[in-house]
Amino acid sequence: MSATLDIELLRTFHAVARLGRFRAAAAHVHKSAAAVSVHIQRLEALVGARLLERDNQSVTLTPLGQRFLARTAELLDAHDRVLADLRGAPPAGRVRLGIPDEYAEHVIRDILPAFAQAWPGVTLELATAPSLVLRDQVARRRLHLAVVAQPAAAGRRASRPLALTTPLWVAGAAAGPLPAPVPLALHAADCPYRTAMIEALERAGRAWRTVLASPSSRAVEACVEAGLGISIVDRSRITARMRVLDDMPKVAPHEVVLLRDGSAGGQAAADVLEETLRQHFRL
Repeated sequence: MSATLDIELLRTFHAVARLGRFRAAAAHVHKSAAAVSVHIQRLEALVGARLLERDNQSVTLTPLGQRFLARTAELLDAHDRVLADLRGAPPAGRVRLGIPDEYAEHVIRDILPAFAQAWPGVTLELATAPSLVLRDQVARRRLHLAVVAQPAAAGRRASRPLALTTPLWVAGAAAGPLPAPVPLALHAADCPYRTAMIEALERAGRAWRTVLASPSSRAVEACVEAGLGISIVDRSRITARMRVLDDMPKVAPHEVVLLRDGSAGGQAAADVLEETLRQHFRL
């Protein structure tokens, strides 16, 4: 009998790959952590090799897992489109989406082209801004949906985060010892990473000065790569021209969440965009 890929197993695998933790993936797919582990084991038995490397903190994709993730994304999309078509008329309407600068390239390049092709009746309007600005715009109903970063404080963690991350301090790969005061490449004033950097240094009693303050994540990263200042970035954004600073004050974990204007609750166009982002966003 030929092998068959189970859609439910694939959905679990994609959640684990995106969120990086079994417990977070379990909350996302509304299953227990043990059930998620069983789903992954069944997939690995099917393909005959490990798809994930596990440790006490998180999971990462093996090379086969990365290939499997890429090859099955289209299958999940096709499955969901077929179901949506069978359930009635395809959604149509205008959806305003906000994205922080550091995640805009991923969303615009990797997620939205396939979405636009799958749902031609949905008109997208995009805006980029720091997370706190986007949060305010959703509250004011100027945006239907927004991807935002926020501290993952105890008791306030989102039930279905898009991703979890602990930002890391980075300097230029060729930079020498840090001078005093510490030279900072600061994110935008309304970015939670800027607040996290400053608070971590002040708690540790470390003096600092501003080398760059910019709403552009690429400008911040270029400043770090050039050895002019240090900053914090997600692990996925560390380049070969950066090095991690292990002796800096720890920064609290953060989560990337999807906020939604409550008035858009019944809007089918916003529904399909939300589900697409939840399926495909990853750090």
